[in-house]
Amino acid sequence: MTGKIYLIGAGPGDPELMTMKAIRMLNEADVVVYDRLVSDDIVAMAPPDAQMIFVGKASKCHTVPQNRINEILVEKARAGLTVARLKGGDPLIFGRGSEEAGYAVSQGVEVQYAPGITAAQGASSVTGVPLTHRGLATGVQYVTGHRQADGVLDLDWKCLANPDTTLVVYMGVANIGQIAVGLMTEGLPGNTPVLAISRASTPDEARMISTLDHVAQDARRAGLKPPTLFIIGKVVSLYDAARFDPAPELAAHA
Repeated sequence: MTGKIYLIGAGPGDPELMTMKAIRMLNEADVVVYDRLVSDDIVAMAPPDAQMIFVGKASKCHTVPQNRINEILVEKARAGLTVARLKGGDPLIFGRGSEEAGYAVSQGVEVQYAPGITAAQGASSVTGVPLTHRGLATGVQYVTGHRQADGVLDLDWKCLANPDTTLVVYMGVANIGQIAVGLMTEGLPGNTPVLAISRASTPDEARMISTLDHVAQDARRAGLKPPTLFIIGKVVSLYDAARFDPAPELAAHA
C-alpha cells in the first residue's frame, strides 16, 4: 500500500508558531525529511522512532540535489510510509514545495499540505513592523534576491520601487547592494528605511536597521549571513526596539 507525503510548513523557527495541523501531521510521520532552516527545537518534536533524513541546502552547497529529494519522498511513500516533508516558513513561498508536490503527484503519491507562517510574517510579529499600515503601505510584495546557479537578478525594478508598498526580500544577503541600486535607479528614495532580520523568532535572532542607500555597507559591516530577510519601506519607521522582545541589534549606519 502506498503511503503519503505531508508537506509541512515549520514556520520561522519558534515551535509555538506552528499550526495544530502541522504538529498533528509531524506526529503521524514514519519518516521526516527536513531542511536546514527548520529549527532544532522543531526537529526535536518529531516522533522518537521516526527516520530522520536531513536534506538541507546552503548557497552553493546542496548536500542532496533537488531531484534526489523528490525521489526520496516518493521512494519512502511507495514503501507504505507516512512522510513528513518539513520545510522552514511556508512550503509554497520560495520553498520549492510545489515542485516536490508536483513530482510526487505525477508518480501517483498523495500529497497533503500544512501551511506555515512565512519568514516575513514571523519577522513582522517579533519586531512589531507591520507589512501593511494605513497611510504608509497599501500592499506588500515578496521577492527572492537570488537566482538559481547565480543567474542574473532580473527583477522588475520599476514595479518593486513603489513607495506605497512594502518590499520583502528573501535570500538577498549576497545581492542586497544590487537590489538597492536597482530600486533607487527606479526612484525609490535612498533614505527609505530597511530592517534586516536574521533567524527571526529563534534564540539566534539578530536585527539591523539601515536605509536603502547604506544597507549594503551596513550588511557587510554587521557580517549578515543567510538566512536574513530584508523589509524595505516606510513601515520600518514604526520599528521600536524597546516595545518588543529584545534581540541583538547589529551595527548599522549612524
